[in-house]
Amino acid sequence: MRAVQVVTTTGPADIAVRDLPDPTPGPDDVLVEVHSVGASFPDLLLSRGQYQLRPEPPFTLGVDYAGVVVSGPGFEPGQRVAGVGGYGGAAELVAGPRWSTFALPDEMSFDEGAALPMNYLTALFALEERAGLRAGETVLVHGAAGGVGTATIQVAKALGARTIAVTSTEEKAAFARSAGADETVLFDGFKDAALELTGGTGVDVVLDVVGGEAFTDSLRALAPQGRLLVVGFAAGTGIPEVKVNRLLLNNIDVRGVGWGAYAFARPEYLQQQWARLVPMIEAGVVKPPIGQVYPMTEFGRALSDMDGRAALGKLVVRLRD
Repeated sequence: MRAVQVVTTTGPADIAVRDLPDPTPGPDDVLVEVHSVGASFPDLLLSRGQYQLRPEPPFTLGVDYAGVVVSGPGFEPGQRVAGVGGYGGAAELVAGPRWSTFALPDEMSFDEGAALPMNYLTALFALEERAGLRAGETVLVHGAAGGVGTATIQVAKALGARTIAVTSTEEKAAFARSAGADETVLFDGFKDAALELTGGTGVDVVLDVVGGEAFTDSLRALAPQGRLLVVGFAAGTGIPEVKVNRLLLNNIDVRGVGWGAYAFARPEYLQQQWARLVPMIEAGVVKPPIGQVYPMTEFGRALSDMDGRAALGKLVVRLRD
């Protein structure tokens, strides 16, 4: 079989498609013929040896994947599924644990299925488990035209929240609106714009995948008892710091969102999350916007496009037609 591999941790340009032996599934593994795989920020970091997981090269990339079951417990051969793991999904055959393999609803294509697990389960964990989001609250979403951003907009809407999307350009703002955002504001001046849209009160939740210079103004945009969710640092300008007196004076929180560390230590939690997501898919509220589709040989280009902040929605790589 073919697989997309990191041979040397020198970045996306040096990713290679290599021939490997077919995997041998364990007794609790589901063997999947992969059709599509998502390109994700962890893939980019893994290609540079900068992720918290540090597998020894060569290793196969790919966090999210979708395809057809060959064999395995709990599924029928030929059944359409999506799966998620730390890495290893960008291969023509993947043996993934039963607990991180999910029946793919008929409403979803393979491309959309490969866009679902990490981003949407992260958004669900962030908003429900960490933020304690309540219907009627307002969520401000940074990086709102990207994969995690659009997922957060849609999940927040499904949970009954109002969403304000923060983007860097009008093109990205239009994309965020097409994904379901109620309001959009540009990054420059987002704090004042968010305060104006909330009548000066501020937003209840900020989901921040950007970090950097956005962090302090995100805190200032919070309403009393607001929660800032730290998901990532895509700005690449260092990890921001918070003066805790600001938290005390304004009765606000900063909360970390480490979905992978939490979920993969609790295997059944993943299946519970998927069960929460399926009705949102069936209702049509959750439908991953696919920004661009690449052939298998251009996985590295997909990551480079993501790194250049040129991506809209989820980038997907097709392993089979």
